[in-house]
Amino acid sequence: MTTAAAGGPRTYQVRTYGCQMNVHDSERISGLLEQAGYVRAGEADDTPDVVVFNTCAVRENADNRLYGNLGHLRPVKNRHPGMQIAVGGCLAQKDRGDIVRRAPWVDVVFGTHNIGSLPVLLERARHNAAAEVEILESLDVFPSTLPTRRESTYAGWVSISVGCNNTCTFCIVPSLRGKEKDRRPGDILSEVRALVDEGVLEVTLLGQNVNSYGVEFGDRYAFGKLLRACGEIDGLERVRFTSPHPKDFTDDVIAAMAETPNVCPSLHMPLQSGSDDVLRAMRRSYRSDRYLGIIEKVRAAMPDAAITTDIIVGFPGETEADFERTLDVVREARFSSAFTFQYSKRPGTPAATMDGQLPKQVVQERYERLVACVEEISWAENKKLVGETVEVLVAVGEGRKDERTGRMSGRARDGRLVHFATGGAGEPGAAGTIRPGDIVHTTITYAAPHHLNADGAPLSHRRTRAGDAAEAGRSPRTPGVLLGLPTIGAPAAAPAPTTGCAATH
Repeated sequence: MTTAAAGGPRTYQVRTYGCQMNVHDSERISGLLEQAGYVRAGEADDTPDVVVFNTCAVRENADNRLYGNLGHLRPVKNRHPGMQIAVGGCLAQKDRGDIVRRAPWVDVVFGTHNIGSLPVLLERARHNAAAEVEILESLDVFPSTLPTRRESTYAGWVSISVGCNNTCTFCIVPSLRGKEKDRRPGDILSEVRALVDEGVLEVTLLGQNVNSYGVEFGDRYAFGKLLRACGEIDGLERVRFTSPHPKDFTDDVIAAMAETPNVCPSLHMPLQSGSDDVLRAMRRSYRSDRYLGIIEKVRAAMPDAAITTDIIVGFPGETEADFERTLDVVREARFSSAFTFQYSKRPGTPAATMDGQLPKQVVQERYERLVACVEEISWAENKKLVGETVEVLVAVGEGRKDERTGRMSGRARDGRLVHFATGGAGEPGAAGTIRPGDIVHTTITYAAPHHLNADGAPLSHRRTRAGDAAEAGRSPRTPGVLLGLPTIGAPAAAPAPTTGCAATH
């Protein structure tokens, strides 16, 4: 029996797939539902009144994953009258009414441009006892006008733009998220201040292409200015951003990164391929020399910067020489880590119909060589930090083995994952207990390709407001930030939409 059937408030659960932008969209979905009177279902509750799938369409198996999960829920819903299932996000924008045709037990389908409609669509579907499908073709209202239930006490996502003006041949996101739409700087800074007021220490600025920010209102230097403005916010200790596009990366942004103390010495900048021929076929408007030149300038300004990237293997027409050039660039760039992908054909993209689609075994073999190359370099780069003292923002869920090893985990300022010994201070009830959101300084004793260990007692531990909130079980909640006004407040009109899949850009 669902909670609502038992007379309690309706409960909800959100299941998220995809990138950081989808995670942030799910925070908005949760905020909307809670504003409408829903209560988040407990972790052990396998029959919430509403299950929302926030989907991604970037990977080839996204469809199979969604319909498989919907199939598993069908008998659960049959046993629990009143349960509703909603599907949103990029796959919903793409498949539209096909979702209800393939899974007629779905109650609501909503797109990337109308997240704010979800509570109304759920009520309408209940009243009419029929599926509601609403897909808007363009963004009506910037999604930050929506209330947000933040998942973290110490780190928050802040969207600075939605949509994308690029035309990469492998990417379906622009057709699902629309043209780039920028927020006004005052709105962004108001949201950042609201998060800091709630105790948040770290903010990540999100956009499909963050360094083209300002194109809509005619200021090509707007992103560098925004980074510097974030540096003036008291209590904001860390600023990150994702993802920039090499074609729009300007020297003023590098200067802003280097000269703004709370901007972290880390950069995630997608390469995609080291071959100029492949980059041309991908319609990526830079070449490998331009990419490496940016990295050289970043390292000149910030010698300790950790640089990460995205790489696609097996793009149509990629030759062995093209792939070897990618390995050459990886060796020269010396990435601290890389998200590596086998090319995935997506219907509706130009690359899906290109000649030269590669056999799976060729792509797999190249992929394995790339992963080995990346890990060799990231391990060597991590070993350089053994004996160094790092500042760690303590996190939740970063260390899967923490309970067994007695360690806690978090991120250094450069974004590297650190598992650290607590010296007993991490144990519940211990004096000086270390909480998620606190800051520790510790010395690195061991390096692996994907993480660092610090097995001595922390050199220092600073308790923070974010740690207080974590200990009290509070998470930040921000109301909508109105467009055009640098103030915080409830949205004046019915809300709408969302962000997209940054990791592919």
